[in-house]
Amino acid sequence: MNVLVTGGCGFIGSNLVKYLRRERPDWKIVNLDKLTYAGNLETLADLEGDPRHVFVRGDIANRELVEHLIVQHGIDAVMHLAAESHVDRSILGPEVFIHTNVLGTQQLLEACRARGVKRFLMVSTDEVYGSLGPTGAFTETSPLQPSSPYSASKTSSDLVALAYHHTFKMDVVVTRCSNNYGRYQFPEKLIPLMVVNALHDKPLPVYGDGANVRDWLHVDDHCQGLLVALEKGRAGEVYNIGGGSERRNIEIVKGILGLLKKPESLIQYVADRPGHDRRYAIDPTKIRTELGYQPKHTFEQGLAETVTWYVENRAWWERVTSGAYRQYFDTQYKARLQGRG
Repeated sequence: MNVLVTGGCGFIGSNLVKYLRRERPDWKIVNLDKLTYAGNLETLADLEGDPRHVFVRGDIANRELVEHLIVQHGIDAVMHLAAESHVDRSILGPEVFIHTNVLGTQQLLEACRARGVKRFLMVSTDEVYGSLGPTGAFTETSPLQPSSPYSASKTSSDLVALAYHHTFKMDVVVTRCSNNYGRYQFPEKLIPLMVVNALHDKPLPVYGDGANVRDWLHVDDHCQGLLVALEKGRAGEVYNIGGGSERRNIEIVKGILGLLKKPESLIQYVADRPGHDRRYAIDPTKIRTELGYQPKHTFEQGLAETVTWYVENRAWWERVTSGAYRQYFDTQYKARLQGRG
């Protein structure tokens, strides 16, 4: 198999590239990434010189480039992860999310259709379903009710991908995952943000009352699910990938502080962000029963391993938290922290 992975230098993408090199060593992986702030080629330094990993810097919206790569490398399948993916950033600036996630996906699909790519895996998120009440879980047939510019853009790209299946008979499979965590995650997301701030003895900003609930999925378990969906999924189907580990945000934060032996006095509750969904939960029955998927990590094990990784790889996250990241952090949190004192 020759596989094009888009966004292969991001958090999930880089872990996926490494997972594929381990689990399918005879595959050739072509990694297309624009290297925006969250894409980091250094994450894949251990694959330098690997003849079965080809990195190309470029934009998924560049149809000519994508078609060239498909032909040049004889691409059989595309695993599409490239996206603007942070809700807070989509609130600060929605336009780039529409451009990349919607228009970029359409151009990528068109290139794959023109060049006869055999399978297109659209990697999406549970956020397309919106917010849940205190009980129940999202299934693949749950209504799509996005509530942020980010989730709206992902909903749109999902529907465009499925439309290419129904209209043009392209072999498209869509996956929707719960919150990922693990090594190499950019420190704007909850777990790495709290770890980094705690290591610096800085305030840990917690939105609202901290009771927002997410279902947590270790990134390696997600990569396993993506491979299963690529190889076994039925064309035109959606598969939810969940970790079965619902936790309130404040539980996560306190757990991190406990692992780092830092005081809970570092927690500072801040004004909630606009449109903050209260609870997500994934029902993974379909992918488990149809495709035999089963996550391997418990949340407690995975969180401890993740915190240890950030402690031991301080040089990595210190390099990626550049001046641009600090400016974003100040824009997103500083006023809230000062306001709540």
